[in-house]
Amino acid sequence: MSSVSSIPTADDVLDPQVDVLPVEEVATALGVPVSRIYQSVRDGHLIAMRRAGQLCMPAVLIDGSEPVKGLSGTLTLLRDAGYTPTEMLRWLFAPDESLPGTPIDALRSNRGREVKRRAQALGF
Repeated sequence: MSSVSSIPTADDVLDPQVDVLPVEEVATALGVPVSRIYQSVRDGHLIAMRRAGQLCMPAVLIDGSEPVKGLSGTLTLLRDAGYTPTEMLRWLFAPDESLPGTPIDALRSNRGREVKRRAQALGF
C-alpha cells in the first residue's frame, strides 16, 4: 500500500473562504473507503490539496454522493495540457468571462461541454 505522501496534491491557492472537506468526509459522502479517494487522486479523477496540514478537497467538487459531472475528464484535459495539480485547481476556480463564472461553477451547472472546450484549447 502506498503512503499518503505519494498522493499528488495542489498547493492551497484558493481563497480561504472556499469550503473544503477532509478526504475522510469526501469518502463518507461518496460511500467509498478513504483508500479509493487516494487512488482517485493518484489516477487524476479527483484533485486534493493540503490546508492547515490536512489533505482535503474543495467541497464544490462533490455533488451529493458523486464527484461533479465532467470533473474527471476536465482534469485529464488539463493534465494533458501540462498543468500541475496547483495550476489545475487555480484554473477551475478562476473567473472566466466567456463562461461566465468559473469553470467549476460551469461544471456544476451542467455546462461541461463548454468547460472541456476551453480546457482542450489550452493544449494548443
